[in-house]
Amino acid sequence: MAASGILPGLARFDPHVAGTFPLGLAVPGSDIDVLCHAPDPDLFAAALWAECGRFEHFAMWQWRKADRPVVATFSVEGLAFEIFGQARPVAGQHGWRHFTVEQRLLGLGGTAFRDAVLAARRAGAKTEPAFAQVLGLEGDPYRAMLDLAEMDDAGLLEVMKPGGSPGA
Repeated sequence: MAASGILPGLARFDPHVAGTFPLGLAVPGSDIDVLCHAPDPDLFAAALWAECGRFEHFAMWQWRKADRPVVATFSVEGLAFEIFGQARPVAGQHGWRHFTVEQRLLGLGGTAFRDAVLAARRAGAKTEPAFAQVLGLEGDPYRAMLDLAEMDDAGLLEVMKPGGSPGA
């Protein structure tokens, strides 16, 4: 990651690495996620072209919904990256909120919990669905993880108990 120069090149957009690699849950095919604060999507897109356009498989697009985030994907030395930038500061982005609650859950749950989530990932589940599966959460796993992000550690521990549920 450091050799790519991506983070220093995007420093003005407050880049934060998130996702499976820093969580220790990467499986074959995982990518490195970088979340950025990009209040000006055109400026952010230009910076992505300048900093990342030289990398293999570079592609970039802009969502049509919400605040129209810009996303770029590419590979560096065989490792896939996804850069996500939106007008919302990183701390308020859904991806960052997912990441931070997943960090907390892994810290609270210990080795057995980590192993269960990793087993779900190895079986093909994406990160948030893997956590939801292990926790026995119903419904949309992405929404469920955002709901968990609002809880304190005591609430998370309650959810992690066998038969626990959000708000229990």
